[in-house]
Amino acid sequence: MSAAARRAHWRDLVERRLPEAARPDWPVRLDHCFGRILLDHACGGPWRDQVRPPAHATLPLDQLETAIALGEAVLAGHADLALLNRRSLAWRGKIPPAPVPAIRDGGLILRRWRPEDAAPFAALNADPAVMAHFPRPRTGAESAAEAGLLDRRFVADGFGPWALEHDGRFVGFAGAMRILRPLPFPGGDRPGSTVELAWRLAREAWGRGLATRAARLALADLAGRCGIRAVVAFTAVGNVRSRAVMERLGMAPSGTFPHPAVPEGPLREHVLYRLDGADREEAA
Repeated sequence: MSAAARRAHWRDLVERRLPEAARPDWPVRLDHCFGRILLDHACGGPWRDQVRPPAHATLPLDQLETAIALGEAVLAGHADLALLNRRSLAWRGKIPPAPVPAIRDGGLILRRWRPEDAAPFAALNADPAVMAHFPRPRTGAESAAEAGLLDRRFVADGFGPWALEHDGRFVGFAGAMRILRPLPFPGGDRPGSTVELAWRLAREAWGRGLATRAARLALADLAGRCGIRAVVAFTAVGNVRSRAVMERLGMAPSGTFPHPAVPEGPLREHVLYRLDGADREEAA
């Protein structure tokens, strides 16, 4: 389908289909409110901070597809519009954020992101070894955008992928985030309802058990402070390092799926792992 057709699809979705389908229990029913919610989620924050209006004409197509997929999930009853609305309002400062205390365990600190993390995070994302199981390394601009997106997860949800500091140095991230793009596995088709555990560490931090240690701390915080006890994790099938971390955490393999954001090739097939509250207690 052409770009013009997708942009027309977006306008029809927001201006006609969603308002016509609005239910009494939905928090919004006007076209601009649906647009706000979906565009904010496509941009990972207030959309006007990143895209000039009109968004239907200027939003990059990959972000437009994200917004369309989320809107279609709302229409199908697969996404919680109230949750999405709360996240959008939190990003816009309409809902006061809850305090998010850092987590400390000896020389390892899980904390919110800082501007000075930009350079080491860009170096990490430019390292071919670190990014071997991603389609390609990130540019500096992409890394800066990603760091902002990761930190804004804390504003929207009260949890997110923590910046990791070990012995005073930034070494990567580890933590949890809501899956907001439909993915082809059970639960992944319900954006916002499934929480993913993820990590990425600089090469010099490998081999010290830091990923497992940080993930355990993040899981304990997620369960104790946020009341979320079930998570998934996934990676390219050939990523034996990450799979070993998942298994050390007590996660159980739950099949494979083709990741829609990864081009055709050896990295597209991903393996899925799950951990629920009972599993976690056994693994502790």
